[in-house]
Amino acid sequence: MAWALKLPLTDEVIESGLVQDFDASLSGIGQELGAGAYSMSDVLALPIFKQEESNLPPDSDNKILPFQYVLCAATSPAVKLHDETLTYLNQGQSYEIRMLDNRKIGELPEITGKMVKSIIRVVFHDRRLQYTEHQQLEGWRWNRPGDRILDLDIPMSVGIIDPRANPTQLNTVEFLWDPSKRTSVFIQVHCISTEFTMRKHGGEKGVPFRIQIDTFKENEGGEYTEHLHSASCQVKVFKPKGADRKQKTDREKMEKRAPQEKEKYQPSYETTILTEVSAVARYLAVPVTVVCLVQCSPWPEVTYVNNSPSPGFNSSHNSFPNLLPAATPQDAQQWLHRNRFSPFCRLFTNFSGADLLKLTREDVIQICGPADGIRLFNALKGRVVRPRLTIYVCQESQQAREQQLKHENGDASASTFFVYHAIYLEELTAGELTEKIAQLFSISPRQINQIFKQGPTGIHVLVSDEMIQNFQDEVCFILDTMKGTESQWDFFFLLMIH
Repeated sequence: MAWALKLPLTDEVIESGLVQDFDASLSGIGQELGAGAYSMSDVLALPIFKQEESNLPPDSDNKILPFQYVLCAATSPAVKLHDETLTYLNQGQSYEIRMLDNRKIGELPEITGKMVKSIIRVVFHDRRLQYTEHQQLEGWRWNRPGDRILDLDIPMSVGIIDPRANPTQLNTVEFLWDPSKRTSVFIQVHCISTEFTMRKHGGEKGVPFRIQIDTFKENEGGEYTEHLHSASCQVKVFKPKGADRKQKTDREKMEKRAPQEKEKYQPSYETTILTEVSAVARYLAVPVTVVCLVQCSPWPEVTYVNNSPSPGFNSSHNSFPNLLPAATPQDAQQWLHRNRFSPFCRLFTNFSGADLLKLTREDVIQICGPADGIRLFNALKGRVVRPRLTIYVCQESQQAREQQLKHENGDASASTFFVYHAIYLEELTAGELTEKIAQLFSISPRQINQIFKQGPTGIHVLVSDEMIQNFQDEVCFILDTMKGTESQWDFFFLLMIH
């Protein structure tokens, strides 16, 4: 066997080989890649990109809604693109709303052959007015007694069953209908948009409303409470024939605009399609039954001081003075504001004290609703809450008490009399009684160690919460003060029944 021995390469040979390899590696720089060298479609076909596409939300624009409501009134041509449509209505005129069934075959089979319930409401479009809807509607009721905001034109309607209009909900009507049959409901709106503007000076713009329809299906208990669909549209209501004039004015303005400007506006459609309402917007538009305390007028804070407080005075009873007949409208506004009737300040803007005091209980309830109406009526009449327990105490000295005993036995002169102070108790606790006695003696409650009640044979019984709860109403006591043994500033009080 022959072995071949390779000699080590020289440095010149190694360097020449490295240079050739480096030149070859740089030969592709600066040249464009061909179509076959890099394909984007091959990259997008990777599994990671396919997974991301599957996680994207579906396109909701092509979603077919189960129902569609069409208001047979033309939309305004003066609405910009991508803005919500605006429709003008005449006050008291009947407008048709077509109730259409858009369900696919097999969709919502539980309502096939059954009735559904739809509730039509006129609500405010502005969020500011939505928060004070209850007060706005009550003010409208006061100015238009016996009228309704929304009515059904039953003779012209087709396919509706059991139409109802709740007397307490002026802006709501409801009815049953069969989605499989032709249904058209005619509505009449009796309020105009300018009735709810803040300042009525003439020529002001009216506030927009929303016509909203909520549809429900029947649950297992036979009640229509399961929500199916909601839709609404924006409208403005004018006096009779005012909507036609406004529509004509908008059309003439658009005709005078340049072609480039016209492209920024929507065309006028013959009918108005109600758009779907989200869950959040649907609940925001629900009629408000809870009064929102909104500061209606920036009246300055005024401090009312009682110059001669009684020792048993409860500040929660008479925090604000009674309204006087001589009060000016501004004084009446301050009184309403300080007594937590701010939401109704606007309704009583021009009312003086005498005007408010002339209102009957029925008047106040009709204006403010049952809860706030009763509260306002009681405040106007100066009615205070009767305390749970009233006791009378006499803080006379030992000598005066001896004179009182002589007076009872007929030994003293008839001119002798003693002053008692009333103490009103709400919590019926020993701590509350301690605070009231401390007010009577102008000392700190911490200086009173104990309170005793004189029992049989002169024994001292410690006063507890349970004992106070068993006191008779309007019982009379004589207070006897004893110095404490630990400090000259500590006191013990003894209650002796007179």
